[in-house]
Amino acid sequence: MNGGTGRSEGGRASGRTDGERVPGHTDSGQAPGYTDRERASGRTEDKRTPDKRTPDKRTPDKRTPDKHTPDKHTEDKRTPGRTDREQASWTRARLGRCGPPLDLLTACFDRHVYAPHAHDEYTVGVCVGGAEIIDYRGDRIHNGPGAIVVLAPGEMHTGGPANDTDGYAYRALYAGPALLTEGTLGGPPHFREPLIDDPELAAALRAAHTDLSTCPDPLEAESRLPWLLTALARRHSTARPAADDPVPGARGIARTVRDRLADELLAPPALADLAADLGLSRYQLLRAFRTTMGIPPYAWLAQHRVARARVLLESGLRPAEVASLVGFADQAHLTRWFRKVLAVTPATYRNSVQDPGR
Repeated sequence: MNGGTGRSEGGRASGRTDGERVPGHTDSGQAPGYTDRERASGRTEDKRTPDKRTPDKRTPDKRTPDKHTPDKHTEDKRTPGRTDREQASWTRARLGRCGPPLDLLTACFDRHVYAPHAHDEYTVGVCVGGAEIIDYRGDRIHNGPGAIVVLAPGEMHTGGPANDTDGYAYRALYAGPALLTEGTLGGPPHFREPLIDDPELAAALRAAHTDLSTCPDPLEAESRLPWLLTALARRHSTARPAADDPVPGARGIARTVRDRLADELLAPPALADLAADLGLSRYQLLRAFRTTMGIPPYAWLAQHRVARARVLLESGLRPAEVASLVGFADQAHLTRWFRKVLAVTPATYRNSVQDPGR
């Protein structure tokens, strides 16, 4: 409320402060200027001249509102009652234990405009809301929900909201060139078109980004991100895909990887190291494991951990204790996977199996 407007609580101009007497008015309540005969006869109409500083109730206040105080009927064009959302958070994941880092960005902006800049890695982003404009390679890219944007290393770009009402939100990851060459031939891939329409891949990238931003498990990051980035390069770049012939000995490879993960569930080895031991690329190892087991390595290990957790919960241990004993990052990580596999929380399961009536 602006104190310089001179308005009263009712919205009308007031010529006095609380408790201030109106000039010419006595405390007795009798209007001055009448004779005794007039008072005796009861003819005492109030002859006082209305205070000119008090506007008539029927006369609207025509004063110009204070320009510094927005009118209460004026709302933000973007969303009524909403303040600016200028939020960004970074998460660093590692591709396998002691593996290279990979950064994940979660951003939601109303007005932020990036200065021209470049990255050393490929920028792979998925728009999840609003509308964004990106200046890149001399063109202006209009990006909306569900689209994938790929920006090459070292290439200048900028970005900002496409209009004044919607803002923009996106998820991005920053991947070294080697991650996009594992399933292709001929060096780093080139993307002729930075804007890619691939709903299935966009949904998979967004889901992986969300999960890893919540819990950046190294084995999960190494199982999911290289696989998705290889798919991106094989489907949409100029690079030639490597042959998709079955990996010789895939069943034996999968069993070897499975056994190593089970034996080292508290600190599982990096897939890149396992692949090197077997004379394979990481992409070949992932293909062999997925083809044989039907799921990626991190998902198999998570289910194996859940099976081990069930035994410990049945013995009476609490979920917080069990999580660390089977290799989950914390109780929340255990709970997430327990619900995926068994549809209940670890605490609910523990209480159920310990019920004397069962």
